Amino acid sequence: MDESSFAQRSFSEFFCFISCGSLNAQKQQMSNGSSITDFLLLAFTDIRELQLLTFWLFLGIYLAALLGNGLIITAVACDHRLHTPMYFFLLNLSVLDLGSISTTLPKAMANSLWDNRAISHPGCAAQLFLFAFLAVAEYFLLIVMAYDHYVAICKPLHYGTLLGSRACAHMAAAAWGSVFFCAVLHTANTFSLPLCQGNALDQFFCEIPQILKLSCSDSYLREVGLVVVSACLSLGCFVFIVVSYVQILRAVLRIPSEQGRRKAFSMCLPHLAVVSPFVSTGMFAYLKPPSISSPVLNLVVAVLYSVVPPAVNPLIYSLRKKEIKDALRKLFEHGLLQHQ
Repeated sequence: MDESSFAQRSFSEFFCFISCGSLNAQKQQMSNGSSITDFLLLAFTDIRELQLLTFWLFLGIYLAALLGNGLIITAVACDHRLHTPMYFFLLNLSVLDLGSISTTLPKAMANSLWDNRAISHPGCAAQLFLFAFLAVAEYFLLIVMAYDHYVAICKPLHYGTLLGSRACAHMAAAAWGSVFFCAVLHTANTFSLPLCQGNALDQFFCEIPQILKLSCSDSYLREVGLVVVSACLSLGCFVFIVVSYVQILRAVLRIPSEQGRRKAFSMCLPHLAVVSPFVSTGMFAYLKPPSISSPVLNLVVAVLYSVVPPAVNPLIYSLRKKEIKDALRKLFEHGLLQHQ
């Protein structure tokens, strides 16, 4: 064998060794990612007494959310006087709040009660999908509610035309349908990534940024790009809310009577109180730089945007309204009369 053929054969063997080794490493990496059967959620504390205290605290918050949102759903559904666009959107908001808090909190409560951090791979995927779907749907619903307030105050003569029953149903259906597609896309894209950084999540429920931290492939940049695009769209929608309220404020200041201005402010301020913390904490959780990220900070921010809003929204938005109180009073009186 001459020197040229020997060199060519040696180079071919060397190239085969490198390429085969790279493929084997990639296959091993993929198998490690696909072999994950469960994830470990972040525990609130390792002290048993504090775990039980966390369970009872979350149980109280969860029951308060169930009671408040359940009362709103019952009142709006049973009282025909509340079958208006504003209360139709409030009913949808209560349904979304019940769904979002039921997606995350019961599992966290069970983990604290039984001192168990594990969640199955399908369970994690289902939790991520449901929370993404419900949280984003709530955000879009808050945008529609801002538009409802804008039309009611700035264009009252066109309210019946712009926000009739058919238009409300179409807006709600469009929000639910588009968000469902978005949640499916993010969930499928996130769980298609190979995972090789363990199975411990720095969060008490499954969410996209924590799953991406476990990725061992550069393909996670694809999902990061989708998250950034979604965040930019969310920021654009938030700008729409701000512009709407600037127009509302200008219109309110032109109202001659003090009672009219007070009524307009009483309609808009609760909406701002709901939107501002929900959007600010959610965007901070997903767009904060890694340099300031920590398990404790992630935990606090996640509680602020996933647990607190469903529990306090009924108090600051709906249960203070006279129409809701009157509807609930009549329902209770009717129920008492039937039992007598």
